[in-house]
Amino acid sequence: MRAVILAAGRGGRLRAVLGARPKGLAKAGDCTLVERQIRTLRACGIERIAVVAGYCAADVRQACGRGVDIVHNLRYDATNSLYSLWLASDLLRDGFIVLNGDVLFHPQLLRDLLSSRYEDALLFCPRGDHQPYGDEEMKVCVRRGLVTAIDKGLPESRADGENVGIAKFGATGAARLIDQMTAIVTSGALREWLPRAFGAFAQTRPLHAIETRGYPWIEIDFPEDYWRACQEVLPAIEKDARQRVVHAAARAAREPSRSAAHHV
Repeated sequence: MRAVILAAGRGGRLRAVLGARPKGLAKAGDCTLVERQIRTLRACGIERIAVVAGYCAADVRQACGRGVDIVHNLRYDATNSLYSLWLASDLLRDGFIVLNGDVLFHPQLLRDLLSSRYEDALLFCPRGDHQPYGDEEMKVCVRRGLVTAIDKGLPESRADGENVGIAKFGATGAARLIDQMTAIVTSGALREWLPRAFGAFAQTRPLHAIETRGYPWIEIDFPEDYWRACQEVLPAIEKDARQRVVHAAARAAREPSRSAAHHV
């Protein structure tokens, strides 16, 4: 499976903390968001990675390093995420996973999505009790585990949760999604978010919702998102990683004892 990271946008609302850098190059700990996503994909066994770059494309290419294909969205200032993924259509036909480049997430979320038995699925964060939604959240309606609607303008009363910004499609689903994106782009709707195509897809083919199960993640759109990512979300991810290392070491230490006891 191939992965495509969407990192063409400038992220003008983050200018106060990023300066002239695109938001995909926001630092989270010791590396940028895009670098962290590439690391996580490779740790999950995905080596075929493409990044759609636009604003400061040369800087994005440098951050990605070797072994990553770059797709150029030369119209990044007049288009949106749907158009960016559509530009990579030739890379999608065997099945793919797509990630918004401005998402910081726990690696287990990617593992859960990849290991799901469903070919076509997206990560979905269920709504908490009394959790209000505004205009920025990409709201999702889910029925019996399937996405039935996804839109920022979805009435709050219909919102069961929020789109994380990571989805996967098998070969058959990829072909259907490409058709949906092509129809939207051909109509001239170049500024549409990618979830518009997801919503159209879900009307013709099952799109499964994979819950986040409480693992931390955040989409970085505003300065307050960035500071929360640095001060809360990343420390939570790193704390869990340390605990996993400790637990793995403890299990490994117990195994020789069990083996020795077996041979006595």
